[in-house]
Amino acid sequence: MSTHVTAQNVGHAGLGSSRPSPLLPDVGVIGFVPEEWGGLWMPRHQVLTRLSKYFHVVWAEPPRGWRDLWFGGSPCQDTMPPDPVFHKGFVRFQSGRWHPQIYRPAILASWVANRRVHHIADTLRRRGCKSIVCYLWRPEFSYALDADVCDMSCYHIDDEYSFSSSEQPLDDHEVQLIRRVDQVFIHSPALLERKGHLNSHTLFVPNGVDYQSFADLHEEPADMREIPRPRLGYVGNLKTQLNFGLLFDLAGRHPEWSFVLVGPRGYLGDDAAILDQLSALPNVYWLGNKSVEAVGAYPQHMDVCLLPYVCNDYTKYIYPLKLHEYLASGCPVVGAPIQSLLSFQHVIKLASDVNGWESAIADALSPDAVSPDAIETRRTIAQRFDWNVLVHRIAKTMCDRLSSEQARRFASMVD
Repeated sequence: MSTHVTAQNVGHAGLGSSRPSPLLPDVGVIGFVPEEWGGLWMPRHQVLTRLSKYFHVVWAEPPRGWRDLWFGGSPCQDTMPPDPVFHKGFVRFQSGRWHPQIYRPAILASWVANRRVHHIADTLRRRGCKSIVCYLWRPEFSYALDADVCDMSCYHIDDEYSFSSSEQPLDDHEVQLIRRVDQVFIHSPALLERKGHLNSHTLFVPNGVDYQSFADLHEEPADMREIPRPRLGYVGNLKTQLNFGLLFDLAGRHPEWSFVLVGPRGYLGDDAAILDQLSALPNVYWLGNKSVEAVGAYPQHMDVCLLPYVCNDYTKYIYPLKLHEYLASGCPVVGAPIQSLLSFQHVIKLASDVNGWESAIADALSPDAVSPDAIETRRTIAQRFDWNVLVHRIAKTMCDRLSSEQARRFASMVD
């Protein structure tokens, strides 16, 4: 996925710069997220920023520890700074010294967490919000439901949170949360099969693409101009879920192919050494991290875009953000046969071993793979997964679940 992009670098995220007010300003959404704003650009950034087109949205950053807030020099007051590049309804909540993270004693930790949720909800009510939605992005935020402030609750599952390469039993805490919330959103077919039956109000919402950023024509990046063609590219976080051994074998067998890696090094574990060996090969080019303004150009100037995942009990649950970014660029795509890619075999090529990858790449380099019809087919599919389209579906579902009156208003004001 597109984790090379940071929130600090986002210039528009498909929202424009006029900063209009929310269409339904009497609805407030509290997004309980696992990181502070300014980190890697993830699906929750895409969803919550775009939801501010419809509702008031708070990005509720995880609270800092009480020692840091009281003695470590962190800001001591609660803050809700608006972000100038999004809709007027989008703000970030940073907890101050009266709403820290406390672990012991449990009764005090629960009371402080409860007060923190109430404080955010009260702030939204002062802005005219009559309905409050708690939008949870991790199981550990289930405490927000105990505060009894929300008129509706959502849980968005965008990963298998065990992060284990071998199948694990369902987590009891997550199962209870899924059954408790009013609405569940799940991002991959395999996770839908695994957890979708636990709540009858479950909607499949795959990862999407900021379509225009990747489909609009871009000038060739300066750091690619000297790289010989054909270029086989991966654009995203370099992490342990990638099959670096496969890339090493392919690069060794085909010195005439240039392998281009664009993105930061993420968690690598035991793969750090093989990535170093791969990067040292003369036909491998690691170009590092890129801003959101620049990154859309890179797939367009590849000859083949790669989704080289290992196949295990973790990657079968992922839904790569890169899939639709690559398709929006029009570039041919070759990937591993993980479950979320199987339904796209008519527009991407899948391969299981090094020989299969060689053959699939050779086919992707053929003239037929870059015919105008083939490029248009890829882009047409990607356009259906534009984040604006997906978030419209999420917003409509939220209004449907809130009340028949909100559903009617959404239909009349938006559709």
